[in-house]
Amino acid sequence: MTAIDSSLLLSKRQVEQRETGRSSLGKDDFLKILIAQLQHQDPLNPIEDREFISQMANFSSLEQMINMSNMMSKFIETQTDTSEKLVTTLDSLQKLIQQQVTPSLAQYSEWIGKTVTWDEQSGIVKAVVQKGTEVWLELEQGETVLASRVTKVSQ
Repeated sequence: MTAIDSSLLLSKRQVEQRETGRSSLGKDDFLKILIAQLQHQDPLNPIEDREFISQMANFSSLEQMINMSNMMSKFIETQTDTSEKLVTTLDSLQKLIQQQVTPSLAQYSEWIGKTVTWDEQSGIVKAVVQKGTEVWLELEQGETVLASRVTKVSQ
């Protein structure tokens, strides 16, 4: 006796998947159905006016919903583009503001040779040094003071 080949069993058989059209009907499909219905109606029992008007109203509603959906898609796309541009602009503004807020070496260089006062102490500025985002003043006495602590600059 011979064994049955297991590939011939129904449980192993692959069912062929058939593809149909789209999963939703569009306005063109709806209009085709309506025209086909009018062409194939019984001449002795035609569609009543109310039923025909109802179908036309449904078609009009479908068309308006599709148009609104397309317009909303375009609106969302525009808003996304605008948001991306706004973020880029805000980043640029933040960098510009940071550059304006961060004290520069050149701003404090005019203090060289002048007397600065901080915490009831004073001294004459010999040099200006920038360390990262902070500006330090080197005084003739050998001390250093953070420029942001200075409360008075005089001749």
